[in-house]
Amino acid sequence: MTTSSQPTYRMATAADIPAIVALVESAYRGESGRRGWTTESDLLDGQRTDAAGVADALSRPGSCILLLEHDGQPLASCQLERKGEAAYFGMFAVDPARQAGGLGKRLLGEAERLAREDWGCRLMEMTVIVQREELIAWYERRGYRRTGQFAPFPYGDERFGIPRRGDLRFEVLVKRLAGEAA
Repeated sequence: MTTSSQPTYRMATAADIPAIVALVESAYRGESGRRGWTTESDLLDGQRTDAAGVADALSRPGSCILLLEHDGQPLASCQLERKGEAAYFGMFAVDPARQAGGLGKRLLGEAERLAREDWGCRLMEMTVIVQREELIAWYERRGYRRTGQFAPFPYGDERFGIPRRGDLRFEVLVKRLAGEAA
């Protein structure tokens, strides 16, 4: 039996829920999240997601979770949800020990390709906590633009974490997907 030398993409199934929760939590919370640069540990305590939230994302019509894995081990994941001519990109996580190696860029590119080619979407949208300037700059280098549209942080709903400050909010970022017909 041979093993793959390159990471591969696949759609997650219900069997992947525990691995996805562990990956997302490791990338965003606690000490493991501090190993990577995407941590929210200085902004939020508590959980980033849970099994029920991942199961909901997997079961909702027009929603999926895309995995980038190597030899069956998830290295990165993201949720995509079709919303008309736009696809929403969220719950993006890369194993903190593997960050800064191009995996996130590769998964984002595959998510954009899927949204454009398989779903016929013209736009990719996401929300990012405004205090995450370094992350917003990373998205801007990949063609996303700040819209000036904001959404409130869900204070009081511990499913999204326990805020460490009172000024959190999200900004909508958007990218026109390349290759669309004029």
